[in-house]
Amino acid sequence: MDRPHEKYDRLIERCQTLAPTPTAVAHPCDQSSLEGALQAAKLGLIAPILVGPSARILAVAKDCGLDLTGMPIVDAPFSVASAEMAVQLVREGKAEALMKGSLHTDELMGAVVKSATGLRTARRVSHCFVMDVPGHEDALIITDAAVNIAPTLEVKADILQNAIDLAHALHFDEVRVAVLSAMETINPKVPSTLEAAALCKMMDRGQVTGALIDGPLALDNAIDMEAARVKGIKSPVAGRANVLLVPDLEAGNMLAKSLSFLAGADTAGIVLGARVPIILTSRADSLIARLASCAVAALVAQSRREGTKVIG
Repeated sequence: MDRPHEKYDRLIERCQTLAPTPTAVAHPCDQSSLEGALQAAKLGLIAPILVGPSARILAVAKDCGLDLTGMPIVDAPFSVASAEMAVQLVREGKAEALMKGSLHTDELMGAVVKSATGLRTARRVSHCFVMDVPGHEDALIITDAAVNIAPTLEVKADILQNAIDLAHALHFDEVRVAVLSAMETINPKVPSTLEAAALCKMMDRGQVTGALIDGPLALDNAIDMEAARVKGIKSPVAGRANVLLVPDLEAGNMLAKSLSFLAGADTAGIVLGARVPIILTSRADSLIARLASCAVAALVAQSRREGTKVIG
């Protein structure tokens, strides 16, 4: 068995040679979000710019015994204004990443996707979980379980490319994508199997690039070699996938939470497809998951600086 958080520790260690990523932290007005940002700064992962009601941020720091000496604070009166100001800092080139504080996800993402003042690109915005599953050899990317509810084939192509680019930013030796469904055979009555087949053909035609891809695959034969062998599936992906593209948000959310609450997995989260990576954590996330999310964002930001394909 691997050590607890071993995969996340490797991600954080890889960031030690990088300069801290300037990060606008939107509305860090509770202990977990403020402490997470400060701990990430202490490890050199990010250089936080705290955006929100300054008096409230200072009060939280005082109550929790957190030292904000030398930490820049940009005053914004309430949560939506904090999100808009954090986005503005990115547009002005003062931040290379966004981090969610104690505001609602919809408030932050609403500011991100505004057509005139947001951070949209030609790529669809999507979410990736980077999961540290005990007993599983490598980090596992699951997408999209938080942003796109019922993605079309066109949207899935963007979700897929975002995840592939993320895997390269995280230095996966080989990116192996399983497009998941309830079965590994194509069934016209199950639309996700048809879309999986279409995505594989899009990879063949160069419409999606940078990975090995197979689908449809059921979860068991996507990640377990013996299950793939028993089903007679011969594929460079089956049994050894490190990226899982789910049919819809509900399936992805249940898969990620099952791994978290039943298998003891840690869950780092990031949103891609915007101009910068967006660190999207939950109030229930552990400190190590928050730090890992910051490490993922730092590696994505580094890939963008190097001019590779990662968007956001």
